[in-house]
Amino acid sequence: MEIKLKLNGRNITGYIEPGTLLIDFLREQGCHSVKRGCETANCGLCTVLMDGTPILSCSTLAARAAGHSVQTLEGLQEEASEFVGFIADQGADQCGFCNPGFVMNTIALLRENPDPTDEEIRAFLAGNLCRCSGYGGQLRGILAYLESRET
Repeated sequence: MEIKLKLNGRNITGYIEPGTLLIDFLREQGCHSVKRGCETANCGLCTVLMDGTPILSCSTLAARAAGHSVQTLEGLQEEASEFVGFIADQGADQCGFCNPGFVMNTIALLRENPDPTDEEIRAFLAGNLCRCSGYGGQLRGILAYLESRET
């Protein structure tokens, strides 16, 4: 089956089987920041933005993305570069496996709420699994980034 969508700002046409998951389609398109972690939609590693809203690509059929705009970390490098260093400075990227999911959700959060509270950040990032850092570093990094924008 043919699907057409906008991927990272460019129109693409792809061919899929009816049960193809969006994560598999995106990885076939070269979007390797989209990672498979838990296979149960619980870890957030496969997070992408569809029409600006974070979704889990491991539990979304590729056919549902037809006619929509999908963004992966590959298409958001400039926006991500604004704050990802702050997260790294807090030691929150020990193995780095969870980073794309955290970055995608942080971008969505800051677009929706440019000045979130600690609790709002925690709530928005709650679906991201990180086994290395305990989440404190990600929170401190985001808060440091927000503080740097104020000065």
